[in-house]
Amino acid sequence: MDDRTRVRERVALKKEIGLLSACNIIIGNIIGSGIFISPKGVLEHSGSVGAALLVWLLGGGVAALGSLCYAELGVAIPKSGGDYAYVSEIFGGLLGFLLLWSAVLIMYPTTLAVIALTFSSYVLQPAFAECAPPYAATRALSAACLLLLTWVNCCSVRMATRIQDVFTVGKLLALGLIITVGLVQIFKGNFEALTPQAVFSTDRTPSVGQMALAFLHASFAFSGWNFLNYVTEEVVDPRRNLPRAIYISIPLVTLVYTLTNMAYFSAMSSDELLSSNAVAVTFGGKLLGTFSVIMPVSVALSTFGGINGYLFTSSRLCFAGAREGHLPGLLAMIHVDKCTPIPALLVCCAAAMVILCMGETHNLINYVSFINYLSYGVTIAGLLFYRWKKPDLERPIKVRLLVPVCYLTFWALLLGFSLHSEPLVCGVGLLIMLTGVPVYFLGVRWRPKAKCLDRFVETATLVGQRLCLVVFPQLDPMEVQAEASDWSTDPSSASSARS
Repeated sequence: MDDRTRVRERVALKKEIGLLSACNIIIGNIIGSGIFISPKGVLEHSGSVGAALLVWLLGGGVAALGSLCYAELGVAIPKSGGDYAYVSEIFGGLLGFLLLWSAVLIMYPTTLAVIALTFSSYVLQPAFAECAPPYAATRALSAACLLLLTWVNCCSVRMATRIQDVFTVGKLLALGLIITVGLVQIFKGNFEALTPQAVFSTDRTPSVGQMALAFLHASFAFSGWNFLNYVTEEVVDPRRNLPRAIYISIPLVTLVYTLTNMAYFSAMSSDELLSSNAVAVTFGGKLLGTFSVIMPVSVALSTFGGINGYLFTSSRLCFAGAREGHLPGLLAMIHVDKCTPIPALLVCCAAAMVILCMGETHNLINYVSFINYLSYGVTIAGLLFYRWKKPDLERPIKVRLLVPVCYLTFWALLLGFSLHSEPLVCGVGLLIMLTGVPVYFLGVRWRPKAKCLDRFVETATLVGQRLCLVVFPQLDPMEVQAEASDWSTDPSSASSARS
């Protein structure tokens, strides 16, 4: 066997995410349950239809600013792991570990559990039209959905990305149906809520704090815009496809969201929308007649694709953290044949199952939102620091300074209003993140550990390897040579790596 054959058959994560799949990962992770749930909260806090539409446009604009910054970071630091990888590289291990700790402990398990519960609720709704679906039934179906998609992701990266492609198209078709029906209503003259007199009519003038809360609801629907950065190492030609996917996906989602909300208002008054617990279902019931069952099915399909996307990306975060020594080494291993990170996928699935069993998730969602926004701001602040720290580093993409400054200004204002209006929620979210400090020093920095503890970890790792048939990925000789070349031209990087 020659060297070329040996390199081709090495055990490693495969670059199987092209431009189309990259766009579908971003769109599929953004469009989950948010656009079917958040319109009510946005309208309630903004106070008028016009203000609500402006909030949706603003949410897309802020997501676009953030994604431009992440595009620069993604090609300057071409590692999987997203926020965690960038913050660890820029600010060091402790801050990176705190982001990793909060994400693995609560952020992604909670999000997975909430999306799975939304999926099961909409699937069961036709069978329980007169009442809420039983608690046990929703939990059981949610668990079955998580187990199925975990199995798919363990079997094949290609299969997981194909599912993401198919369900992303399905989401866009469902929203396209809503938009088309809404435009037909508008062309028929049924747009009372969208007339200039009605758009900004309101019984009260919303405060700045209320507008901040409205934006938080909209931002929930836009969350996931940075997820392609978690799988950078599996993207084909990331320097070209990563920014292209971002430039295509974010404007498309913003347009779709804005038109979808206009469609909602073509069929419902503000009071009707505020009184609805499932806006898309109410919309379908009013305009689609006997075909109204399409709406709950569409939402279920949308959330099913969202679960797949979150499993795919969150497992890569665990993989990246373990590879850096911040999580058990078993999580950095991949299957010898399928080249999928099976241990990391199983941990993500198990954590989501635990959240499902906890029952109440609404408070956890609030904590997750705060931690999520905090990590965005820290990462983009790191972009500015990294430019100062390594001014000569090659940056195929370099956004104008105004872009991160505008994002951080808006981020600071939003975080400030959140702290003022919900100090307990923000305090608990910060406390959850800070619990990682002792874990970091005891689990990561403490060397050498007790021999009995080392033996236990080695035994558990060996058992896990045998059960999952996993090994550490093999390095690509081409990449190692390129990295060595970079170190020879950048002495500071070499000394940092050796330390």
